[in-house]
Amino acid sequence: MTAAQRLAAFASELDLAQIPDHVREAAKLHLLDTLGCGLAAHALDTAPAAREAMAELGGIGPSTAIGVPTGLSAHDAALVNGATCHALDFDDTHPGAVSHVSVAVAPAAIATAEALGLSGEDLLVALIAGNELTARIGLAASEDFHARGFHPTAVCGVFGAAAAVARLRELDATATTRALGIAGSLAAGLLEFLADGSSTKRLHPGFAAHAGVIAAALAAHGATGPATVLEGRFGVYRAFLGRDDVDIEAQLDDLGTRWETPRIAFKPYPACHYVHAPLDATVAAMSEEGLEVDAIDELVLVSPPAGVPMVLEPAEAKARPRSEYEAKFSLPYSVASYLVRGPVDVMSYTDEAIGDEQVLELAGRVRYEVKDYDTAGRAFPGGVRIRTRDGRVVERELRHQRGDAENPMSDAEVLDKFAANASLALEDSDRETLTAAVVALDRQPDLSALRLLAGARRRVPA
Repeated sequence: MTAAQRLAAFASELDLAQIPDHVREAAKLHLLDTLGCGLAAHALDTAPAAREAMAELGGIGPSTAIGVPTGLSAHDAALVNGATCHALDFDDTHPGAVSHVSVAVAPAAIATAEALGLSGEDLLVALIAGNELTARIGLAASEDFHARGFHPTAVCGVFGAAAAVARLRELDATATTRALGIAGSLAAGLLEFLADGSSTKRLHPGFAAHAGVIAAALAAHGATGPATVLEGRFGVYRAFLGRDDVDIEAQLDDLGTRWETPRIAFKPYPACHYVHAPLDATVAAMSEEGLEVDAIDELVLVSPPAGVPMVLEPAEAKARPRSEYEAKFSLPYSVASYLVRGPVDVMSYTDEAIGDEQVLELAGRVRYEVKDYDTAGRAFPGGVRIRTRDGRVVERELRHQRGDAENPMSDAEVLDKFAANASLALEDSDRETLTAAVVALDRQPDLSALRLLAGARRRVPA
């Protein structure tokens, strides 16, 4: 059996009874977190293009899109929700796969489950199937997609989205393999947005979700795709990475016994994950030592090598980000924002915030060093070294960023994050109803509570 055939067999045969309780609970929290990120992004009108474009191009359909009063077709709703839920870069990431997982899988699965009139249990099983495929396909390559300039969220996420939709459509293993084979020809996503802070990155999971819906529908109607789409002579790993030694087999042998869904990391900050550990290290150093910003003589941020091209170079651009999205990929800006203005949140990256000259002046004085952490490739480590004006040297580091499975956010913290995000767009009663429905997703006979997403409001005038 090829890798796609083995993954397809797992996805098509998975049922709730096979899934451990802690995996189910993790999947529900990740769904809730993803929806909260999308609600906050809509409230701040962060990514209106996807919503407005699909509303213009599409027609009324059975699937809910955040902030769209009338439903859309499943594939259009998937695109809108994927782009919106990723717009703040606040959504979860699998550290080993270096891929945002839920934001590609969940929009495709929700849209399809709504269109087919399915239950919460159906949706939950599909989410977990899609999560597991996305993570394992990414784990086999780890940081190599980034090194070649590809965004693994888009490249890997389309397979998870296709698998989730195929599971909801009750496709058998053969048809699901065809869906994965088709998905491989729809896998795409370039990191060139880093050159100027363009908004293409926030579209990538939307494209993956949209493509996953399409791939599964085509497979359901008899279209074929290569079963060797992953490891084949012209498969994803050779085509995208130029390698023929990617060990996907190591990610397949324990399907159904090792679960990657609980290892998907939550984000405490709405910024690139390579920002988190150095930022938290700085927060710890300043608070634990009782330091004020005026006491700092030299600030050196410490990053693993993979973080440098993402959040530290080119240094001049990172010191003066030109867009809110570019600021989210600037470690100097993010740390300077904390030191000057306090806690970093969704308002730290608005157009107004990134023009703060006091923050930019400090960001321009930040230096960095590279360190080879033994947890790199499994986490997003980092640290800080501060030399004070009175000669003290204060150092802190995190080998596992906060929100990682090895340094977790509590369930209460994730729920608080959702409440803060969702409150920007929903009335308290609607937020509470949505929370209760997702927390008890496997006991929901239908998905009617998700229609509340359509009524999300914007804080910014239209």
